[in-house]
Amino acid sequence: MDFRDRTHKYESKLNDTDDQIIDYIIENKRQVVNTSIQELSRRFYTVPNTITRLSKKLGYDGFSQLKNSLKAELEEEQLGSESTIASNIKRTFELLDQESLSVIARKIRQAEHVFICGVGDTLPFCELLATHLKIGGKNAEFFLHRHDAVYALNHSTQKDLLFLISMSGETEQILEMNELAQSRGITTISLTHFNRNSLQAKADYRFFFYSPRRMRENYNTSDKTPVILAIQVLSDIFWETD
Repeated sequence: MDFRDRTHKYESKLNDTDDQIIDYIIENKRQVVNTSIQELSRRFYTVPNTITRLSKKLGYDGFSQLKNSLKAELEEEQLGSESTIASNIKRTFELLDQESLSVIARKIRQAEHVFICGVGDTLPFCELLATHLKIGGKNAEFFLHRHDAVYALNHSTQKDLLFLISMSGETEQILEMNELAQSRGITTISLTHFNRNSLQAKADYRFFFYSPRRMRENYNTSDKTPVILAIQVLSDIFWETD
């Protein structure tokens, strides 16, 4: 996971000083890899422990590892490396936080019914998740058609849950389902590519896979393997959740 992705993943832990330091690091990567922790802390009129704490908030062992990671990013950028299946899988694993997924698994376990919605290419993943939840003893249903989803949500209760899968997080029909569910007091969970998108911003709970959008001959050829990986990891945790 690169530095910018880490700041997104752990943004809830960051304060204003952290944000200022992060902005500086993003704009000055090459200088930072050759800067001591004392020099960087003086720039922000703080102490080295502030930099160390920030590094650990972002999942590094310390400032040295942060700098080594930045150096690797710069080398990768220089090589112009492209996204590959292997790197998408690696980054998805890094995004799948055990604590967050455990919370989501408990929410699913506590729900009376779980409704699962997707559109187009994500429909097979909806079916896969529904099957996995049924294996775990949960009443789960996915929908092929919008009107079936709307009907189910209009006859649901606050004890139910809506799970939404979207590669982009911007699909109009999926955003509509999220809004309808929340208007009825139904908890929503989103699974999207790791970026700032409308769905993850509006859902009650969210987790991510890593698969940048890729088009060929007007078809979306984005790597779908990370979606399956994210669903499998959540399913494994759900099956072990009482």
